[in-house]
Amino acid sequence: MANGSWARRREQPGDFVRTFVAVVVVLQLGLHAAAELQAPAAKEPPSATVEVEEGKRSHHHRHAYAAMIYMGTPRDYEFYVATRVMLRSLAKLNAAADLLVIASADVPTAWQRALKEEDGVKVVVVENLRNPYEQQRNFNQRFRLTLNKLYAWSLVEYERIVMLDADNIFLQNTDELFGCGEFCAVFINPCIFHTGLFVLKPSAEVFKDMLHELEAGRRNRDGADQGFLVSYFPDLLDRTMFHPPGNGSKLEGTYRLPLGYQMDASYYYLKLRWRVPCGPNSVITFPSAPLLKPWYWWSWPVLPLGLLWHEQRRSSLGYGAEASAAIAQAVLYIAIMAITRLARGNLSKLCCSRRPEKCSAFLHVVIRGAVVWCLLAAYTAPFLLIPRTVHPLVGWPLYLLGSSTLASVAAGAFLLPPVAVLTPWMAIAGSLAVMAWPWYSDGIVRALAVFGYAFCCAPFLWVSATKVMGSLRRDASQLPESVKLC
Repeated sequence: MANGSWARRREQPGDFVRTFVAVVVVLQLGLHAAAELQAPAAKEPPSATVEVEEGKRSHHHRHAYAAMIYMGTPRDYEFYVATRVMLRSLAKLNAAADLLVIASADVPTAWQRALKEEDGVKVVVVENLRNPYEQQRNFNQRFRLTLNKLYAWSLVEYERIVMLDADNIFLQNTDELFGCGEFCAVFINPCIFHTGLFVLKPSAEVFKDMLHELEAGRRNRDGADQGFLVSYFPDLLDRTMFHPPGNGSKLEGTYRLPLGYQMDASYYYLKLRWRVPCGPNSVITFPSAPLLKPWYWWSWPVLPLGLLWHEQRRSSLGYGAEASAAIAQAVLYIAIMAITRLARGNLSKLCCSRRPEKCSAFLHVVIRGAVVWCLLAAYTAPFLLIPRTVHPLVGWPLYLLGSSTLASVAAGAFLLPPVAVLTPWMAIAGSLAVMAWPWYSDGIVRALAVFGYAFCCAPFLWVSATKVMGSLRRDASQLPESVKLC
C-alpha cells in the first residue's frame, strides 16, 4: 500500500520541479531585496586631515556632549545608529550644549552627512590614534581605536565636555555635569571607574601629555581607553563626590560622580525597577555582552530594558531601511507559504522514492542528515536575515513567521509529522511570552519562571525530536532486507 502511494506521487515529476524552482526563485529575489535594503551606504573616505564640520544645529555653546565613531568592527553600523539615537534623545531633552561626534577619517561620508544635516551634530574628523597595546595578551581587537576618545581633550574651544559611549539612555537632562571639575567619572566597579560617561576640561597640555604617555607605554590593563584613563587618573577613587554647585559655577580638580549618572542595567534586572539612592537617576548604561546591547531586536524580552531604547529610537530617528527590509522578508515568507500550499501534493516528492529498486540504506542516511540540516536552517536562517537593529516587536513576529514557514516546507517535503516539527516553534513563542510577562515582582521570580518553563518544555522537545527521527526510521524499515544490506 505504501509503495503504491509513493508510485502515484511520482506520476507527475514536472509539477514538483516547477514548484521547487518557483520557491528557489522567490527565495533568491527576496534575499537580494532584503540585502539591498539593509546595506548601509558605501564607504567614501574623506580627506585624512583633521577637520571640523558644522551641522544645521546652532553651535555656540561653551559646553558639549561628545560621542565617538570609528570603523573596523563587525558592528560599525549598529554603533552609528546607537550614537544618533543617543544624541537625538539629548536634543529632545533640550540640552544646553553642542552635540558633537569625533569621527575617524574613514567613517562613510553619508554617515557624516546624516549626522550634520539630519541630526544637527558637529562632526570632528580625526586621524586614528595608534594603539601601542595591540600586542598585549588580553587585548581585544574591538577596542583598537577607542583611544580616539582622547581627542576630546584637544577641543579647547569648550570649557567642559561630557564624553559618552553609544550605549547610554538618558532619562533626564544632565547639564549640571558641566559644573564638574577637570575630570569626573562614575565607579560602577567598586575600584575601577567606568568611561561610558565622564566629564573633562579640554586642555592642549593634557592632550599632549596623554600622547606622550601613549608613546612611553603607560600601563593599560585592557589596552582600551578605560584602562589608559584609569592609569592616568589613578587617585580618582579617593576624591570627593560631585554635587552641582548651587550658584552655577564650575569646580576645579577631579571628582567622583554619583552612580545615578551611569546606572548599570544589571541593577534594574534584579528588582525590575530602579532603586539607586545616590544622585539623580539620569543615565542608564549597558556594559554587558556586545551581542546583548539594547539596539539588537533579540535583546528583548531577554533584557526588558531593550524596549526603552527602541522607544527612544522610534520617537527620534525612526526605522527607515530596517522597516523596508522587514517588509520585504515578510512578503517573501508569505509568498513561500502560498506556493507551498498550492503545491502541497507535489512538495513531498523532494524525498526519494521508497520503491525498492530506487532506494538504498545509504540514501536514507543521506535523507535523515538532510532533514536535520533543513530543520536547523528553518530555525536559524530567519534569525540571521532579520535586520539586527529593527524593533523587537517587529523582529520577533518576523522570526516566528519565517521559522514556521520554512519548518512547514521541510515537514511537507520530507513527510514529517507537522506538530513535532513545529514543537520548537511553539516552545520559542511560549518562552517569549514568559519573559515578556510584565507583572513579575522582581528579577529573581522572573528568572525562576523562565527556568521552570524551560524545564517543562524539555520533555516535549525530546518527544518531538524522537517522533521526527522515528518517522524516518519507519520509512526505512519498510524496505526489503536485500535493500537494507546493500
